[in-house]
Amino acid sequence: MAEERLVKKIHLTRTKRLHTGHLWIFSNEVHESLKLYQPGSLVEVYDMHDEFIGIGYINPNSLIAVRLLTREKKSIDREFLRQRINAAITLRRRLINERDAYRIVYSEGDYLPGLIADRYGNCLVLQFLTYGMEAIKDMVIELFDEMLNPDIIVLKNESRVRVLEGLARYKEIVKGSFEKLPVIREDGLFFEIDPYEGQKTGFFLDQRENRVSLKRYIRAGKGLDLFSYNGAWAMHLASAGAEITCVDSSDRAIAQARRNAALNNLNNRIDFVVEDVFAFLEKELRKGEKRYDFIVLDPPAFVKSAAKLKEAVKAYREINEMSMRLIKQGGALVSSSCSYHMGRELFVDVLNAAAKNARRSLRLIELRSQAPDHPVLLSMPETEYLKCAFLLVD
Repeated sequence: MAEERLVKKIHLTRTKRLHTGHLWIFSNEVHESLKLYQPGSLVEVYDMHDEFIGIGYINPNSLIAVRLLTREKKSIDREFLRQRINAAITLRRRLINERDAYRIVYSEGDYLPGLIADRYGNCLVLQFLTYGMEAIKDMVIELFDEMLNPDIIVLKNESRVRVLEGLARYKEIVKGSFEKLPVIREDGLFFEIDPYEGQKTGFFLDQRENRVSLKRYIRAGKGLDLFSYNGAWAMHLASAGAEITCVDSSDRAIAQARRNAALNNLNNRIDFVVEDVFAFLEKELRKGEKRYDFIVLDPPAFVKSAAKLKEAVKAYREINEMSMRLIKQGGALVSSSCSYHMGRELFVDVLNAAAKNARRSLRLIELRSQAPDHPVLLSMPETEYLKCAFLLVD
């Protein structure tokens, strides 16, 4: 990605959103024929009066045709990338102090659209989500290696976003090897992470502050950790004094949750069930209502696209309703959605609808979002995706 590649320009028929700070340009906003451009190549962006707007990379085959990298006329080269990555690393040091697991780069939230970088101790996991970032993959890997010198670098390029970009999905270890899996520490608890075989990059770093904060409210009682993955919520609550059952459909996830319980000497407080969560809840409801003091509900993103929003809303409503029916009077429900297309207002509406169907009342204690190492670009609502509600069920 050198200066000499800046050979083509595009002109935009609409610019209002960009002037408010957004970084995406959609295919129907480009005046020129997109067929003129190579996927992943750099373009200078202008309005219809030939006023400069910025520089980004283009993908003519994607609905998001251009993602802006800068609003200045400068070379998008190795030094540019070094400065951006260094700024992200410096921000993490300021925000999170000395932790061994955190998100180093959060795509548009760090002005590096299409790039995710997570650190787990001596292991670095990178995701290249877009054609433009894939085009400079080797340079980015080299820079991270120079700046952080991790023992292991994993490419976890399995996101469905890559399919939308016209890219293949794959995973690869490009440096080092796993003689044993990394173990990280979170608020005094230990977690084994599997960056290669695990979900996402191996752990859900975005819920960290929410998991830690929940211990202020739940220190005892019997509950469920639904869609538990490797048991992060359960470990925190069990360490605070609760008894909890992890439920997940993945054998691998539950096996890792068991190992995490052993790492923290919490086996006597946590049970494990490998089963589809909807099926598990249906069976629990047949046993009788209001059996649990609390339920943590942290499902995967039911909403993969705006077109699927209606059916996803139905799924969120159903699973929240079933959970509410199982909670004792005055018990707690922690309900999350990691789907951007389900905004805060819609999420609250879904919770209210579920409560009405379950004939329960809800009191909101906190409505939280993603951890600080996932900074939200205020001009881009798309960068805020996580909602986590702490609720009392009456």
